[in-house]
Amino acid sequence: MRAAVSYCVAPASPTLYQIEARILSASAAPPRHGDARRRLAPAPRREPIPLADAGDARPAAGLVLLYPRDGAPHVLLTVRGGHLARHAGQVSLPGGAVEPGETMRDAALREAAEEVGLEPARVRVLGELSILPIAASGFVLHPVVGVTERELRLRPADGEVSRVLHVPLADLRDPRNLRQGTYWRPEHPIRAPYFAVQEERVWGATAMVLAELLAVLGEGPGDP
Repeated sequence: MRAAVSYCVAPASPTLYQIEARILSASAAPPRHGDARRRLAPAPRREPIPLADAGDARPAAGLVLLYPRDGAPHVLLTVRGGHLARHAGQVSLPGGAVEPGETMRDAALREAAEEVGLEPARVRVLGELSILPIAASGFVLHPVVGVTERELRLRPADGEVSRVLHVPLADLRDPRNLRQGTYWRPEHPIRAPYFAVQEERVWGATAMVLAELLAVLGEGPGDP
């Protein structure tokens, strides 16, 4: 008798139209998806900046860009240059510090234009996810969600971006790609959940933002 074989298959990805509708609905009455973000948080985690004091920290904006590629929705991520002073070689959202007088939307689009040559006029901004205080860098990250239905023609900035990742949303939703790793600080090891995509580890603040995005879409990650 042939043994039964079980398969782990990720459910079908939503269309870009469905994604946009869910993001707009969430922006109208922002939910809190702390559980989803906590599942992807390193542990033990440095104490985050209290939200009450977040106004004293420097704001940063990150662009969560959704777009079609090969008939499926994707998310744009970058691998930071290996010689950067902060977070060298790590996977991140396009983004950076907000300049005086800028809105979060404008800062996210400007940084994406500088880092990968994205044309701001091609992006339709839908709203923001929950802000994320980051104790390690002293920034408060504002994730700005946008969509584009046009083909991306990108030009990664030399020295700043070593690689552009076009990540299918289905890969983030696939439980086989949610894993557990460890890295070392001088005082103790850190347990670091991460998304394994395209031979890269997506962890830390970027993974937490993506976990909230999945939760907003009704597809939050489980435990790695």
